[in-house]
Amino acid sequence: MDPVNGGNNTHKVVYTYDPEDLNSKKKKKKKGKPEGSRKKSRTWLKALLIIFLTIAIVVLAGIGLKMNNVSLSLDSLDFGSFDTSMFFSGNSDDEKAESEGDYIGVLSIHGTIGEDSQTYNQQWLLETIKQMKDDPANKGLILSLNTPGGGVYESDELYFAIQDYKSAHKPVYSYMESMAASGGYYISAPCDKIYANRNCWTGSIGVTIGTIFDVSELLDKVGIKTVTITSGENKAMGNQLEPMTDEQLEIFQSLVDEAYDQFVGIVAEGRHMSDEDVRNIADGRIYTAKQAKELELIDEIGTFDQAATDMMAQYKFQNCSVRQFSYEPPVTWKSILDLISNAGNTQATGEYQELMNLMEKNGKFTIAYLSEVRK
Repeated sequence: MDPVNGGNNTHKVVYTYDPEDLNSKKKKKKKGKPEGSRKKSRTWLKALLIIFLTIAIVVLAGIGLKMNNVSLSLDSLDFGSFDTSMFFSGNSDDEKAESEGDYIGVLSIHGTIGEDSQTYNQQWLLETIKQMKDDPANKGLILSLNTPGGGVYESDELYFAIQDYKSAHKPVYSYMESMAASGGYYISAPCDKIYANRNCWTGSIGVTIGTIFDVSELLDKVGIKTVTITSGENKAMGNQLEPMTDEQLEIFQSLVDEAYDQFVGIVAEGRHMSDEDVRNIADGRIYTAKQAKELELIDEIGTFDQAATDMMAQYKFQNCSVRQFSYEPPVTWKSILDLISNAGNTQATGEYQELMNLMEKNGKFTIAYLSEVRK
């Protein structure tokens, strides 16, 4: 390698002492300023090395967190002496392969129903239920729930998926962990048996459309004028920039009432109760496991181990293993870059920024079977 010009030579170079040649090289060195170029190259190399190391650390941290989450999720379920050697992640190719031997599937439903997260994915849940229904090795299903509920549409989708699974003459149990409220109870109602941890909160049988803000007076205060152009007086109802009329309030209430009637019917059918009895206890309140059992909203208070043992004994599944199905999001370059980007974001504060954040939610409503009370 030429130490002056930085060239790459594959042959051996022999240097001889020639004063004139040496002087000419010194002159070239002064004119071309190769030292500065090399310093600039080294700076870029350092920058690239730092970026590479940062990405590597994030990837390793993500993998470590992923493994830690799996470990925590398994420790939180008391599987006792059951065989849990086979665990499926939400994106594993093994998930689509048929299991070896008969098994009871345990489907984790963790997080807000309908909101994709690190633990929840609606489409994955629907596909997994369908897969187990069609799998001859699968003999039963236990829903392992830790959710405050969620969207009306998504909760109803899961309800129909569970009903479809039961059409294959396979039993379904619900095991309520720390919380299975509102939409969580909605999808538990059709199950053949409901177990709840003694520390569980459940119930919250009701519907919410959330809080609708009226910031019209605030806008007047700060001198902001708005104009909304619509084809009818109720087209922009719920607009935070205008006071809600009595007619619009009635329209919103009718949407909530219809979803509530549907919820009551689901509970009445699943728990073999009359609509009137359900309405008497379905005012949206949270119930403890003990209170829920007294009201016959659940069947037993116990551990996951007891629920699995019950299913095995009730349906003579002694030779079945118990296998966990939990969603895990894929680790992609986009997710890594999003993580790096979000880590550098700062939340702006101040009256005007809060106002702008509120304006972004203007006109967006979700009718939900969602508990506002959280653990």
